[in-house]
Amino acid sequence: MSKKVSSGQIAVVIPCYRETSHILDVIKAIGKEVSRIYVIDDACPDKTGEHVKAHCSDPRVEVLIQKNNTGVGGATMNGYKRAIEDGAEIIVKVDGDGQMDPSLIAKLVAPLLEGEADYVKGNRFYNLDGLSEMPRVRIFGNLALSFASKASSGYWNIFDPTNGFTAIHIDAAKQLPFEKIDNGFFFESDMLFRLNMMRAVVVDMPMPARYGKEESSLKIRNIILSFIARHYSNAVKRIFYSYFIRDFGVQSIELVLGNLLLLFGVLYGTLSWHESSATGIPATAGTVILAALPIILGSQMLIAFLNFDTKNVPSKPLNGRAP
Repeated sequence: MSKKVSSGQIAVVIPCYRETSHILDVIKAIGKEVSRIYVIDDACPDKTGEHVKAHCSDPRVEVLIQKNNTGVGGATMNGYKRAIEDGAEIIVKVDGDGQMDPSLIAKLVAPLLEGEADYVKGNRFYNLDGLSEMPRVRIFGNLALSFASKASSGYWNIFDPTNGFTAIHIDAAKQLPFEKIDNGFFFESDMLFRLNMMRAVVVDMPMPARYGKEESSLKIRNIILSFIARHYSNAVKRIFYSYFIRDFGVQSIELVLGNLLLLFGVLYGTLSWHESSATGIPATAGTVILAALPIILGSQMLIAFLNFDTKNVPSKPLNGRAP
């Protein structure tokens, strides 16, 4: 049975940096199901926080002005901490640039209230009709980053990792390693990695892509290489911790042997080919088999490991509403 959103449960965190032209409209669009709104002025040059104080009379709004710029991740985490201190049950993050529709908040938090998830995020790629509004470079960039995020976070069932429209249950939020989460634009992706380490359940919520005259400060072409490097680092950490520290099983052996066999086959085959080319003597059937067989077996083992990993997505919510 569905649980209605009650007053006092939901807090909204809005990290801001140069959002004076949009922030008041964003606040105005937030519905009555939300009890607290935290506007985090991340040392804005245009004094977004002061602008809100001077022109917003909504009693739910609290402005937190940071002396130093911490990045979107740092500002959001500070908002999370304040919401936790104030007793929020669910914390929603909404960007201040007007690219997210606050009327979707009730839909966003529903899986948390039902005890079905610990973290919910928007997915702009679910409904293909809305993608016509998204710039092509962002579409291709998000495709690459989404696959990298699946590998690094272990959440093979979700998409659109850079989507900042998110909601988290307080039981999961309290367990976050705030000091370790990336403060910059990698924040959303790093959150997924940290949540998987906690074995939190994460689900997507379909939402339309919403682009107006506002210009996003996230430039895919500027961050894609940096993101891929960080995803690789998180993937290595996740796999090592999940399959060699927290647990060790057949899948762990498949990963080790698969890599060793594949590496041996490639190296032996390359050296044999080089020797054959240098001497003009064709490689024997035995040499070919000795190179090909480890490659085939190693590849099969790695595929088996990947199959296990894609199914090893957290399924039991951490939050107290779970049955």
